[in-house]
Amino acid sequence: MGKVIAVANQKGGVGKTTTAMNLAASLAVLEYKTLIIDADPQANTSSGLGVNKEDTNGSIYDCLIAGAELKNIIQPTEFKNLYLVPSVIDLAGAEIELINIENREEVLKLVISNSKEDFDYIIIDCSPSLGIITINALTACDSVIIPVQCEYFALEGLGKLLNTIRIIQTRLNPQLEIEGILLTMYDPRLRLSNQVVEEIKLHFKHIVFETIIPRNVKLSESPSFGLPVLSLDADGKGAIAYLNLAREITLKNS
Repeated sequence: MGKVIAVANQKGGVGKTTTAMNLAASLAVLEYKTLIIDADPQANTSSGLGVNKEDTNGSIYDCLIAGAELKNIIQPTEFKNLYLVPSVIDLAGAEIELINIENREEVLKLVISNSKEDFDYIIIDCSPSLGIITINALTACDSVIIPVQCEYFALEGLGKLLNTIRIIQTRLNPQLEIEGILLTMYDPRLRLSNQVVEEIKLHFKHIVFETIIPRNVKLSESPSFGLPVLSLDADGKGAIAYLNLAREITLKNS
């Protein structure tokens, strides 16, 4: 039975999609059969993995709204062991379309249920909001990774997200765990970056990943090539950091 991990933070620009995409690619490199579900209407993960929207059999929108089966939407990527369920801009409308559906918070959970046994890990890239799609992702997943950038306002909104997670644990998904808080965009030369690391480790020491993702040019560039950073710069600091994160997660779950 595959483990479902959501990557979520309602604050934009924290490295959420970068994390989802490169963590999934790293798990695939470590020979875990991995599915990444792009649950963000911006579809950055889909384009970041080189998917041409014209060549797809559908998207996660079709599964949530039109009742399409996930297995018919899943498509391979250029990476061995890495598969994708793409997104489209129509997903933005799903927020409204799901309102009148019974048990609307559990639609994604039902969509994923028949495919969990086919994968070792299922990674869900959430949109930068706490709307119904993100609530669906948190209801469907076993755990959540929270990326937090090592910059000013790093803790802004984190309390709100943690409160939302507590509500979902109480009402919708009692098994939901916090996989960890992931520090991203770390620049060791900046005093502010080091202060943020210290502060977050002080407040959340039991749930902070040991791995810290550095600020890295290749990490920023790789989506424009339609590739994870492992394909672009396998020996670079960004690629090594995400491989270390993947190892940390698999060790924890072994």
